Amino acid sequence: MSVLKAAAGIGLGVLGAQLITPQDALWRATLCVLAGVALLAARWLYRLLFCPLEILKSPDDVGYIAQGGRSRAQAANEVRRRRKVGELPPVYPNGWYRVLDSHMLHRGEVKNVSILGEEVAVFRGEDGKAYVLDAYCPHLGANLAVGGRVFGSCIECPFHGWQFRGNDGKCVKVPYSEKVPEFAKVRCWTSCEVNKQILVWFHCDGEGPQWSVPEQGEITQGEWVYRGRTEHFINAHIQEIPENGADIAHLAHLHTPGMVSGVDLRYTNNKTWDFVRHDWKAQWEPESAPNKHCSQMLVKHALTVFGCHWSLLDVHVVARQVGPGLVFLLFDHSFLGRGVIMHCVTPVEPLLQCVSHTIFYQSNIPPVVPKFILKVESIHFERDVMIWNNKKYISKPLLVKEDSAVQKHRRWYSQFYSENSPRLQHQRDTLDF
Repeated sequence: MSVLKAAAGIGLGVLGAQLITPQDALWRATLCVLAGVALLAARWLYRLLFCPLEILKSPDDVGYIAQGGRSRAQAANEVRRRRKVGELPPVYPNGWYRVLDSHMLHRGEVKNVSILGEEVAVFRGEDGKAYVLDAYCPHLGANLAVGGRVFGSCIECPFHGWQFRGNDGKCVKVPYSEKVPEFAKVRCWTSCEVNKQILVWFHCDGEGPQWSVPEQGEITQGEWVYRGRTEHFINAHIQEIPENGADIAHLAHLHTPGMVSGVDLRYTNNKTWDFVRHDWKAQWEPESAPNKHCSQMLVKHALTVFGCHWSLLDVHVVARQVGPGLVFLLFDHSFLGRGVIMHCVTPVEPLLQCVSHTIFYQSNIPPVVPKFILKVESIHFERDVMIWNNKKYISKPLLVKEDSAVQKHRRWYSQFYSENSPRLQHQRDTLDF
């Protein structure tokens, strides 16, 4: 009986196989492909509509031309090796600098950050507060941020378990010793957490903060929400970057081609994409006391497509710089809504800057709007990166009357340097990728 059942089963299987025609197989394969495409499309649509836009570039990703079979890293190293840097101002101005965005550091988490030529350990205590200490343990030099653990508001060294207090860097525990040396401590950086960013204060003479970072109330109160960020590394002196705000003439030449023209300056003026054009009108002015550490750039932007002006996309932007490394780009549009891009320049080392753009926007505006704004900003910014990564700093530039704001900006920016501000001692030949 079992033999008969097995034979019957085999027969039914063969019959079933014969009933599946080639047309049926093709139809099933088509359905599988369509289902896969639908899933990918749904995932893409979800990310477009609901997820923040994050564009994170490495130091050799933007601004270098790789030719003759070379990699971008090789091209970047060659440019850095042969480029003349010029007679540079001090490399680390006094001021506030972004370390991390708040959402990048969770309670009880530790991160290692390179800033101002130093390694720092950034951690969030169990009390929810962020602390910044020098990374290296004074005992035997272990990096507190590589394997270190958070206990309350302290960080524990991964090598021998010494614990250091976040608010002043003092050692409070040596697990195998009855007494903690009074002088056992690491440097504690003055820090603040505002606008959902963690920042540190730097002054070459160790002086305390001379101004505070202005709070954007809409971010604190949750009216504006995080919609994304970009991160780029620039091989240039820090002053080159904010100086663009006073260099009005470059806007018409470098940024008139539309976003569809891309970022490679060899092709941005290609006639293929000439139907999209940006029009810029801008002015830069320093603020007066008590805000002499601030300046403002007022920008009026218009867009033309096939020669027709799209007034709906006219945007007025107020770019307010606070100190040497923070700029608030404030958007206020009757149709596109309100928001801010926080443009932060943080020196990693003397001629390597980490530049981030973090956007917060009205929560009731579809995320695709601020994400589009951030993407356009990123494209135009990368054109500047290609200039910065390959240019020389000219201490006494040849200027015309229309360039007067550049010298005015340099005089304003000089307030962030002191007599003891560190200067470039030597130039590294490579980026060591």
